[in-house]
Amino acid sequence: MVGLILFGVGITLLIASDLGAAPWDVFHTGVSELTGISTGNVIIIVGVLLLLLWIPLREQPGLGTILNAFVIGIVVDITLPLVDGVDFVVVRVVMILGGVVIVAIGSGFYIGAGLGPGPRDGLMTGLARQSIAGHSISIRAARTGVEVIVLLIGIALGGAMGIGTVVFALAIGPLAQIFIPPLSMSDPVETTAPVPR
Repeated sequence: MVGLILFGVGITLLIASDLGAAPWDVFHTGVSELTGISTGNVIIIVGVLLLLLWIPLREQPGLGTILNAFVIGIVVDITLPLVDGVDFVVVRVVMILGGVVIVAIGSGFYIGAGLGPGPRDGLMTGLARQSIAGHSISIRAARTGVEVIVLLIGIALGGAMGIGTVVFALAIGPLAQIFIPPLSMSDPVETTAPVPR
């Protein structure tokens, strides 16, 4: 729960910076702009819908998976009004950097708990177990493909893309690799494990 709350706070900081959100959150904010549904509720709805896609992919959710689908969205809806509307660029840049680090720490806690991957992570690993014309799909290809598609749809819907999106994309992998192993509750998590979002 600590990890999911931290993850939600980090996502809030990225969105509130108004300098670009994480790729999935570009999509979430785009859907929110289009529908008028709060960003947190969009995160929850998308998470639940992604769990339905797990069925044909034969992914097995855990308690952490279900909590992930709901808690992060709730935290974003609670915290976003508290930090939204910051005008100073320096503060907004600090929000981006702090947001990415907080998401990485949150990832370490929730992945390290070993109670199941998030809905978006399971989509990547499920796709990676599939094959097209006899060729397997690597986790890297599955993750990159989905992230790019989601990002492009989010941009088309008016989502918040910018320098924060680039910073997140470049920094989240290395930072998660730093934080996941020491925050694992049981056996050390392999540093090649898919990174959330």
